[in-house]
Amino acid sequence: MPVSDHRLLIIEDDPGLQSQLRWCFEDEEILLANNEEIALAHVRRSEPQVVTLDLGLPPDPGGTTVGFELLEKILSLLPHTKIIVITGREEKDNAIRAIGMGAYDFYQKPVDADILKFIVDRAFRLHQLELDNKTLSKARSTSIDDLITSCPDMLSVCRTVEKVAPTNISALILGDTGTGKELIARGFRQLSNRSDENFTAINCAAIPDNLLESELFGYEKGAFTGATSQKIGKIESANNGTLFLDEIGDMPLALQAKMLRFLQERVIERLGGNSEIPVDVRVICATHRNLDEMIKAGEFREDLYYRLSEIIIEIPALKDREGDAVILANVFLQRFAQELGRPLKGFTEDALSAIESYPWPGNVREMENKIKRACIMADGNKVSQTDLQISTNEEDEQPLNLKQVREKAERRTIITSIRKCENNMAKAARLLGITRPTLYTLVEKYKIRI
Repeated sequence: MPVSDHRLLIIEDDPGLQSQLRWCFEDEEILLANNEEIALAHVRRSEPQVVTLDLGLPPDPGGTTVGFELLEKILSLLPHTKIIVITGREEKDNAIRAIGMGAYDFYQKPVDADILKFIVDRAFRLHQLELDNKTLSKARSTSIDDLITSCPDMLSVCRTVEKVAPTNISALILGDTGTGKELIARGFRQLSNRSDENFTAINCAAIPDNLLESELFGYEKGAFTGATSQKIGKIESANNGTLFLDEIGDMPLALQAKMLRFLQERVIERLGGNSEIPVDVRVICATHRNLDEMIKAGEFREDLYYRLSEIIIEIPALKDREGDAVILANVFLQRFAQELGRPLKGFTEDALSAIESYPWPGNVREMENKIKRACIMADGNKVSQTDLQISTNEEDEQPLNLKQVREKAERRTIITSIRKCENNMAKAARLLGITRPTLYTLVEKYKIRI
């Protein structure tokens, strides 16, 4: 079964050689052309990654050598396409000239199927590698470690952190679960004058209410049953460093009053203790909950909110970060393929389309988990949509680019026309304003069942 994301255009006017070349490549989608017009139509319509071009095509009526002119036109339309020129034994100078014009490689007749297949396979691999590198290069480096993004909103978040980090004001980070709130919190510490001090994190939602106070403030020996020794709390252990209170919206209302006093006075008392302990700490908080609604409902103290929110950072969900899904997916794929020792070279086109259109309700954390699993389960050298186990609604799926929009509309129009003409291909071709052979080519391309 042909691999749809490997498109090879064979430009050759000799029917016998055309047929020979076609059967050399059973794993690729083959496009055939015997003249410049058909070749350029395929280039514009299908954007083949690799082209074999016979430089010995007959000259046009004006006597111009078609091969070199066509080479220039293809490269002007698709600069990254790999063109392999095919020449006769005595035309080595033409091959060298073609390489100088931008061709990827050359091959001399007579054709040896195994050697040419090796050259073509190498061209596909190089094209994919360049495409992956181009995708990754879109991710702008940021000053925050491990933060990868090309999204303007996320880059704006980074700039805000850069400006605020050197100060000591408290920050509140808002965002859905899995968007990277702790990564941003660590960015505050990394870019501050406390970068060499402790970063102490505690998840307020993960600790039972009756234990959270002792975890934060510590306790003295004998403070309660089971307190057999003194314990230093998270706030005190973060002295001179950064304290990250994740899911602050889940902090019990009774404990919020004690946290407010600490933020105002910068002193704490351990449970069962009488002495005040001064603490110099930078406080960063985060939550996925709507604190405004919680304040109205009486579930969160308004005065505490204003103490915590001297600066507010809002992190967009992954589905709202234009272009980040594919970039992050490639980064995770490279990381896990290396960790797991899997020879994975990228994603199939259906996987990339699914990654881009899937809403990622679990955000970056969900993506990381799904790609790690896909790296383990993938059978081929590319991760497919099936490996990712994500589904998209085809009707609601947003195409990635204008080419996909065009193809989707074209396929729908062809199906409508054929049905309207009751499967009469001649009538459907006339209705569409194209020739019947062109219609059959499009039916084959889009795998339309008549």
